[in-house]
Amino acid sequence: MKLESDNSVALKEKLAYAAPAFALAIVGIPVYVYIPKFYTDVVGINITVLGYLMFSVRIFDAITDPALGYLSDRTQTRFGRRRPYIAIGSVFVALAMYLLFNPPTASPDFETVWFGITIYLLFFFWTAVTVPFESLGPEITFDYHERTSLFSMRDGLLIAGTLAAASSPAAVEWLFNLNSDAQGERAKFFWISVIYAPLLIGTCWWCVIAIREKQREVELQRTGIWRGLRQVAHNQPFVILLIAYTVSAIGNNLPATLILFYVEYVLKSPLADAFLMLYFVTGIIFLPAWILVSRRTGKKAAWLASMLINTGAFVGVFFLGPGDAAIYGVLVFLSGIGFGATLAIPSAIQADVIDYDELLTGERREGEYIGLWSISKKFAAAVGIGAGLSILGMAGYTPNAEQPAAVQTTLRVLYALVPSLCNIVAIIIAFAYPISGRLHADIRKAIEQRRAGLPVANPLKPAQTLS
Repeated sequence: MKLESDNSVALKEKLAYAAPAFALAIVGIPVYVYIPKFYTDVVGINITVLGYLMFSVRIFDAITDPALGYLSDRTQTRFGRRRPYIAIGSVFVALAMYLLFNPPTASPDFETVWFGITIYLLFFFWTAVTVPFESLGPEITFDYHERTSLFSMRDGLLIAGTLAAASSPAAVEWLFNLNSDAQGERAKFFWISVIYAPLLIGTCWWCVIAIREKQREVELQRTGIWRGLRQVAHNQPFVILLIAYTVSAIGNNLPATLILFYVEYVLKSPLADAFLMLYFVTGIIFLPAWILVSRRTGKKAAWLASMLINTGAFVGVFFLGPGDAAIYGVLVFLSGIGFGATLAIPSAIQADVIDYDELLTGERREGEYIGLWSISKKFAAAVGIGAGLSILGMAGYTPNAEQPAAVQTTLRVLYALVPSLCNIVAIIIAFAYPISGRLHADIRKAIEQRRAGLPVANPLKPAQTLS
């Protein structure tokens, strides 16, 4: 594979790079939404214990994500820095997923241990794939707007994959005519794992075969991991971006975790799967429009607008109750308009702050930055699922029963109000993000001049000279 230039990426190459995101989405909705309910209501694990396990595995990720990012930055093979991890790791992700989705029938204590071991294995190998995979993206093009297109395709396929994963339980149940009892639920997750395992390996290997990593004239990565992390802390645009994204993501993960509970016990509707599909389809449909908005207004303005739309519509969900499924569907659609952009645009912005790090340090350290970014995403998911389920359990949630008023109120607050508040805080923080299209062009120019041995002014701090 040969890229057309540093700035332009052919459609087939964008597809090859983006394809793994579709399959890797299996570790999204099924693991955060369906697997917890499967393990509590069918397998028999205590909901509070499960919440603690899900939270703990994200703490584990706080170590593995930057460590694997650091290793992938410094890996040198004839196949490149990133591709060996993607190729080999995908096989183990598929195996761990199969084990998690197919627990043996045993005592609750054994099932709890099984869940703990397999969820740790899944997230470790998922990190070993996703951190190098996402680190590959910022190297493919350095164009400010082309990055938005590239990452929109990747995150668009992520949304499409999430939609497929979200609808897969209902689709498998219909296709194989499964009952809704415990045996049917176990068969459902068996077939999902059988379908997704080869898909995951195949898309990752397509990416590995089609994409060739660029050889760039940058210094070898000699900086130690702790010194490197301190350098990252001095990258002000990245710190602003990371904090704003994390706060927003915490809010966004609460609804993802609690939608099945909210729709069943607050709205008293059987249409949770349909609402999920509506949300994701809306996000995909409007994503190309957000690319155009970003080209006209810049990435920051488009990101802020997408969060405002996403939040403004979702506040109304707090006031709904039984019989309000139609109104909820309208609010889901309106909120979904901004959904795709809240994923894709921060990814494109992240690539720009990695360029700024190259200007400051003379190194390409995508892995370290993606590792920290991955911690942010997983921490947000951990808070969403760990805090959400634990608080629900403390409020008195009882599986497969009519929920008391305290549980329903708790669901409303956690599902609607807390996420909206998180997005408002994230919007306020994101206003401070400084890199525009013009400043990014200045950063790229300064990088080239510095490589040539010339002293340059820091575009974000003109009084500072970098030599």
